[in-house]
Amino acid sequence: MQLVKVAAATLNQIPLDWDGNQARIVRAIRTAKQEGAAVICLPELCIPGYGCEDAFQSRGVTLESWRILQEILPETLGVAVALGLPVMHRGVLYNAACLVVDGKILGLVAKRFLAGDGVHYEPRWFKPWPAGKHIQWKHDGNSYPLGDLLFEVGGLRIGFEICEDAWVPGRPGPELAAQGVDIILNPSASHFAFGKHEVRKQIVIDASRTFGATYVYTNLIGNESGRVIYDGDALIASAGKLVAEGPRFGFDDVYITVATIDIDHVRMSHSRTAFTPAVDDSTRAVIHAQVQLPFVPYTAAPASHATVWPDLKFEKQEEFTRAVALGLFDYLRKSRSRGFVVSLSGGADSAAVSYLIAAMVDLACLELGLAATCERLGQARTDSARALVHQLLVCVYQATANSGEVTLNAARTVAEAVGAEFLVFDVEPLVQGYRKTVEQAIGRELSWERDDIALQNIQARVRAPGVWMIANLRGALLLATSNRSEAAVGYATMDGDTCGGLSPIAGIDKAFLREWLAWVETTGPAGLAPLPALRAVNVQQPTAELRPAEQAQTDEADLMPYPLLDAIERAAIRDKRSPQECLNVLAARFPQYDRPQLIVWVKRFFRLWSRNQWKRERYAPSFHLDDQNLDPKTWCRFPILSGGFEHELERLA
Repeated sequence: MQLVKVAAATLNQIPLDWDGNQARIVRAIRTAKQEGAAVICLPELCIPGYGCEDAFQSRGVTLESWRILQEILPETLGVAVALGLPVMHRGVLYNAACLVVDGKILGLVAKRFLAGDGVHYEPRWFKPWPAGKHIQWKHDGNSYPLGDLLFEVGGLRIGFEICEDAWVPGRPGPELAAQGVDIILNPSASHFAFGKHEVRKQIVIDASRTFGATYVYTNLIGNESGRVIYDGDALIASAGKLVAEGPRFGFDDVYITVATIDIDHVRMSHSRTAFTPAVDDSTRAVIHAQVQLPFVPYTAAPASHATVWPDLKFEKQEEFTRAVALGLFDYLRKSRSRGFVVSLSGGADSAAVSYLIAAMVDLACLELGLAATCERLGQARTDSARALVHQLLVCVYQATANSGEVTLNAARTVAEAVGAEFLVFDVEPLVQGYRKTVEQAIGRELSWERDDIALQNIQARVRAPGVWMIANLRGALLLATSNRSEAAVGYATMDGDTCGGLSPIAGIDKAFLREWLAWVETTGPAGLAPLPALRAVNVQQPTAELRPAEQAQTDEADLMPYPLLDAIERAAIRDKRSPQECLNVLAARFPQYDRPQLIVWVKRFFRLWSRNQWKRERYAPSFHLDDQNLDPKTWCRFPILSGGFEHELERLA
């Protein structure tokens, strides 16, 4: 029995935060060494930050990353540490993982498969490394192995798959297995999306079994650079079994997940794989390091540090709550804002945003404690989480002549239940002022029969300046409250309900949001109490409340039933189906509606979708929650001007 401890370090990094990133890396290495780890894997591009975007094209970023690496070297005495950074060779930039052993750079492995879909744009900045190639890279007067490498360190064979390398055919794993790899390190920056955790876990377990190795997968955690949320989820599997699992959605900056591995057992497992072994090292360069790693004494029982995600029935609801809460927490502190402002209408969307801020505080306090949460958010110490919410959150109800007591009471009830400060503005004089100004200028009175959209929109737009002013006075972040379903069809007033610096729920559809609010009312996330006050919102039909009360305006009357709208959006935008194909899908899925009515709704969706791309381009940054979302900056590109599917819509039948 030959036992060794391996560690996956999960970090909450910030692009270009050189001092902060270095401090978190050093903390991770020191903590892992204290745990007795011999091999430590840190996330992809952890030195500069993964989300540097076009700053990667600055030579200064590459040089500063290398300088930071040199300063970290002394921390690696006695252990092997994988660190991610960009490297340039012959004018080409590569995404690399550097293996540092006992204070010395042993070599650098360059990523072979770049992530270029959806939220990822790696091919814009990096080039893929060609399979089987390795060179001596000359830098700063020294020479280092760079490319497709295998390392032999203290009798252990260590190889790399860097994030996307593990998700594609032709991955490096089989070649590493053929050369008898003991440990495969996977430094990743793998974004959160609903349901991705199980896929990720299966990839790691299957790789460890198929390649007969120990597979160490690590990841970022938190909102690194604005839109993308990383859920952590460090995983260590050995010979087909998951032996350690790190926390998800944590609020700390550093997490270390450790497992004790029996190398002899791994090698016996490897001997049973179907890979034809390479009898020499001619297929891939092997870099040797004569160093004694800290093996675990035979008397020590193998152990793992695991924080397993609970087996929950409502996993999507849990993931949504925790992902957005963590996204808001990091966005607030990293943007140096001092709180949040929400225009609380008494409806579902703004109530959801307000609750998520309270959940952010509660979840952070559960993990970090109240004092540490106040400190991390730059707030004065309070005596309770509710008091901290009151310091952070201002909710503003803005009434016009078309607002009713039901929504006012719902807004007040929700604000009081979450602990927010609650303000009421009467903006009807502003509406009338604009109306009279325009009527005098055009020489006629405005009427609902003739000027419906203009009269609705002015009510939404006059609500913007007041809440912006509150945000400015407090140095706070104004949150827009539009959801994904509204974004799809442009059912929002630009410079009105879309105003804000961040749009946290623009990535989630209205049908799910309503289900989630009902769940929070009666059940709530694990560890938190439900919020019965949400019943005041949940009993209402969603309404913009911009027409006179006698018109009984509702969202679904203006548009179509939300479940059906979301089904069309998935079919048309995610699955790229034509209008006719969408109609056929809907006819099979919603037999309660006749075909002529479905045709009306399909036409309405495609026309509104095509006319409102300019609105989606102008939305405040939103969180990426679901792959194939509508954000043109992270997933869905569509022309602002187009033919609008008119040819296809004319032929619907």
